[in-house]
Amino acid sequence: MNLKLSTNSIFTIDDSQLNITGSKSETNRLLLLKALFPNITLANTSNSDDSEVMQKALAGNDEIVDIHHAGTAMRFLTAYFSVNEGREVVLTGSSRMQERPIKILVEALSQLGVEVSYEKEVGYPPIRIKGKKVTDSKVTLAANVSSQYISALLLVASKLDNGLELTLEGEITSIPYIKMTLALLADLDIKTSFEGNVIKVYPKDAVETKEMVVESDWSSASYFFSLVALSDAAKITLSSYKENSLQGDSELVSLYEKMGVKTTFQNNKMTLEKVAGFNYQDVDFELNNTPDIAQTIVVTCLGLGIGCHLTGLHTLKIKETDRLEALKTELTKLGANISVTNDSLTLVKSDDIKHDIHIATYNDHRMAMAFAPLAIKVPIIIDDAEVVSKSYPDFWNDLKALNFQISEL
Repeated sequence: MNLKLSTNSIFTIDDSQLNITGSKSETNRLLLLKALFPNITLANTSNSDDSEVMQKALAGNDEIVDIHHAGTAMRFLTAYFSVNEGREVVLTGSSRMQERPIKILVEALSQLGVEVSYEKEVGYPPIRIKGKKVTDSKVTLAANVSSQYISALLLVASKLDNGLELTLEGEITSIPYIKMTLALLADLDIKTSFEGNVIKVYPKDAVETKEMVVESDWSSASYFFSLVALSDAAKITLSSYKENSLQGDSELVSLYEKMGVKTTFQNNKMTLEKVAGFNYQDVDFELNNTPDIAQTIVVTCLGLGIGCHLTGLHTLKIKETDRLEALKTELTKLGANISVTNDSLTLVKSDDIKHDIHIATYNDHRMAMAFAPLAIKVPIIIDDAEVVSKSYPDFWNDLKALNFQISEL
């Protein structure tokens, strides 16, 4: 399904309100914790494909578990099935998932005596996991790897006989996501510590019955920060959001303040408002803790006619696609002057954007949603637009509610 997007030449939004589904990151962590501690209940969970795949995998009894494109599920379930004593599964996914590395996590689990083997290419899914009782408790891991590897270990750690002592070597990447995991454990009264580069999780057999309410997804909110920044005038209220969020992407507030968006919080709702007469300048952002919003930011900068230099992006090369190369390809089609390295992106400011360009999405939900707000400036076509269901199934309907003109080609 290819969608053509456009808006009126003067684009304004008068105090609209949207309800955003629960955070995919929080939901998937809590789904795994619920599998370990069935007496907790969850509210405002994500309706994303990734979370539905995760839930189905945890509830099923099949030997072959196919998680399709869901990278978070691949990492979290690798750890979960490894410590699920007596259960043997083959964990697999889409062709792209079979190109995404899992070796670092498998080697970390092997330090605990876990049995994981490769069905095809060494270092990549599909993998065969033979769940067993784990008594070893010490693991060493490079600190600059995807935080999902680290969180996968932390989430199952309390069910290990002797807990877990995880030593991270080097500079830690994506600390907010690690802290999110530890905060959710703390909410269940699971004892943890994070001192220097050592994280400890202590064993716990059971937790008290409790409802866990998932905060709405900040990554999904990023597209509305972009939309407000690119509008002529706009005010949008999103729910349910907390000013002191566990989600790393809440850094959007301070980043988009530098691109003319004012954010206020009241009654678990967040209001985004375009600052009139804002003085736009090139931006230089270090996104080591928030790489998932890089696509949104660079598209915003293109639409605003400003340049940007974004660093800390090394994990983007192993996402649903190589996001740095994908951005370079698609932005170049739009007329942008952009260069990328293994961990950075530089966009030169320009006022000229080509219109009616087809944006390829590479089976990557964030490519589709990051480029969509650019329709405020020029008509664009999003190819394979249904990919948004991976994290935000209601995205196109929400844009229509904000007076985007969307038609299927």
